[in-house]
Amino acid sequence: MSMIEEAKQAAQGLVQAAIGKAVALAPDQWIPGGVPDPLIRHQHGVIGQPVSRIDGPLKVSGKAPFAAEFPVEAMVYGALVHSRIARGRISRLDTAAAEAAPGVVAVMTHRNAPRLRPPPVFLSAPKAAGGDTLPVMQDDRIAWNGEPVALVLAESQEQADHAAMLVEVDYAAEPALTDFAEAKARGARPAEFMGGPLHDARGDAEQALAAAEVRVDQRYTTPRHNHNAIELHGVTCYWEGDTLRLHDASQLVAHTAWSLAHMFGIDERQVIVTSPFVGGGFGGKCLWQHQILAAAGARLSGRPVRLVLSREAVYRIVGGRAPTEQRVALGADRSGRLTALIHEGVTPKSRANAMPEPFILPTRSAYAAETVKLAVETVELDVLSNTFMRAPGESVGTFALESAMDELAHALAMDPVALRLRNEPERDPLSNLPFSARHLDQAWRAGAERFGWSARDPRPGARREGEWLIGLGCATATYPYYRMPGGAARITLTAAGEAVVAIAAHEMGMGTATAHSQVTAERLGLPMAAIRFDYGDSTLPGVVLAGGSQQTAAIGASIIAAHRALVKALLALAGNDSPLAGLSVDEVASREAGLCALDDPGRHESYASILARARRESISVEAEPPMPLETQHWSMHSHGAMFCEVAVNAVTGEPRVRRFLGSFDCGRILNPKTAASQFRGGIIMGIGLALMEETQLDPRTGRIANPSLSDYHIPAHLDVPEIDVIWTDIPDPHTPMGARGIGEIGITGTGAAIANAIFNATGKRVRDLPITLDRLL
Repeated sequence: MSMIEEAKQAAQGLVQAAIGKAVALAPDQWIPGGVPDPLIRHQHGVIGQPVSRIDGPLKVSGKAPFAAEFPVEAMVYGALVHSRIARGRISRLDTAAAEAAPGVVAVMTHRNAPRLRPPPVFLSAPKAAGGDTLPVMQDDRIAWNGEPVALVLAESQEQADHAAMLVEVDYAAEPALTDFAEAKARGARPAEFMGGPLHDARGDAEQALAAAEVRVDQRYTTPRHNHNAIELHGVTCYWEGDTLRLHDASQLVAHTAWSLAHMFGIDERQVIVTSPFVGGGFGGKCLWQHQILAAAGARLSGRPVRLVLSREAVYRIVGGRAPTEQRVALGADRSGRLTALIHEGVTPKSRANAMPEPFILPTRSAYAAETVKLAVETVELDVLSNTFMRAPGESVGTFALESAMDELAHALAMDPVALRLRNEPERDPLSNLPFSARHLDQAWRAGAERFGWSARDPRPGARREGEWLIGLGCATATYPYYRMPGGAARITLTAAGEAVVAIAAHEMGMGTATAHSQVTAERLGLPMAAIRFDYGDSTLPGVVLAGGSQQTAAIGASIIAAHRALVKALLALAGNDSPLAGLSVDEVASREAGLCALDDPGRHESYASILARARRESISVEAEPPMPLETQHWSMHSHGAMFCEVAVNAVTGEPRVRRFLGSFDCGRILNPKTAASQFRGGIIMGIGLALMEETQLDPRTGRIANPSLSDYHIPAHLDVPEIDVIWTDIPDPHTPMGARGIGEIGITGTGAAIANAIFNATGKRVRDLPITLDRLL
């Protein structure tokens, strides 16, 4: 039995005492366009229950296998050598000393690496996963400071690390553009994101701004950010003939398999990617050079390869968030109604990728302004390609927008919550589509009451406790609803009343397996302990991506489709002698390990009885959901109201977040326990964004100067205050299960809420992140 199978069986055993028998309702009726799912019209069963994560005990006991923990015989260990220039070519490469070092099996460079096609960049094809289009160790060219130029393979990690230091490389440097300010001076161009322009306009916003009774017009900046998941990026891979097997830390196993097959020129079925557990992703656990180099090294050496990036190597070759320079200008009348909303600016990206930081995204649907002007421009630098990082666009865009809204409220002498409620839109301000479900006003009112917002003194610096200045701030959180085509799911139901759901999804700690075991148990009318959720394997059905807060909706839609197909197949097997004879899929409900008529529950037959009629031990069906067309009919977003209390030391300038509350409107909450964890995790990451996180890139060399957790600061336990989270739990009738994404919204609005609280405490407006004490002195 494999480690994966052992871990999955152990996980299933842990749910036996977690929850009682589920009561499922009618088979799903949800389709894009808005026929409500019966599951979201009821409040019983396992949906909405705070079930503990089934993978939790495995992780805390050390039994959950991560990518770098799979034992493989005759394995060698890898270490990378990184370039020291930003642009140019390798003029001399001497690997003799490294090859002669103890334990070294091979040193791979562009001179002996297998020939590969360039990576297919993400979104260039349905299963493309590459971070950029640069060739991987195929020539002597250098595209950024930190690019791998050699891979050393040795019998131990220590031997590989030592030998990597013996590789000698000289470079012929060429002029490189690595300074954001210099690039802006040379001129920017309009940016695109996910195939569409980052530009929107309605009316003449500049003219309306000039004529406004009250106006705010400010510049806000955010720095580079790097991914720092607790699990380092790692891979264990080997070849079995012409079949490549990877144990990866991945957010997209099916995409990785397809992309690697494309690069190596083999069939997609010849690449098998497994990723049963991922120790944090946030957009960074996609396809980067280390997986490609490990697979190439395994082919070159004929040995299995384990390559785990050091923390520094993560900074060198895994993209993060790009810096932004944003202008937000707001015009309003004396009552606070917006007459002009302008949000524009510039952000850099590398020459080889298609990911400008889309910071105007939250502004598109945030407020009802008479005129709107939104635009992102981009410049290209010779640096590591940036990528998706928790709430790309929204996390930094809400900092600028919501800081400006606070500045406008102060200029109007108006309560910041009242200003936001006054500008709540009835329909989408740009597309004019109706909102699928928007209850942000309820989130604001519930949050304000719970937080004690009415006690806020609007006068900056008015509240003091000893040498600490105390302030309160708020901001709107928002993140769009996505549902990418996730492909099929397979459900296998046995006569013993057990079910297995199989889909190539991912578990990065957010509770995917738990929540969808709940969903499946609810639908089938089985105990949750009777459900097994198979995932994290590219050979399973589906093309699911864990990103964009859309995996839950994508998996849910696939399970809905498979469940409907299963019920249809069971009714066909039941035959004319069954109490269910003559009933259609939409006329039955799943209950007590069987099916019954919706209008006559006494017409019931168990799954075991139906399968016995057909002399079958089990039945397995696979089905795909409809395409995600719902966003063509509705404007679909999750929302939140963020409240913060800070203390700023009047002597040292030290800022501390004392308490935080997030009040969310994210549709149906499938599992309150895992949802609360996700909300809090996003807020904690937002605290880091606001107060400490900053990648420092040397503009002279393009080299990251602080590639470690000693110099790149993230929140520690003492930085994190009490975090309270509440939600409306109002189902969205136009999404599968009534749920919208929750993984990324917690970081949005958080930076602005903290900055606004600091202004209320000190009277000092900081418009440049991070808000370090030197900016407050």
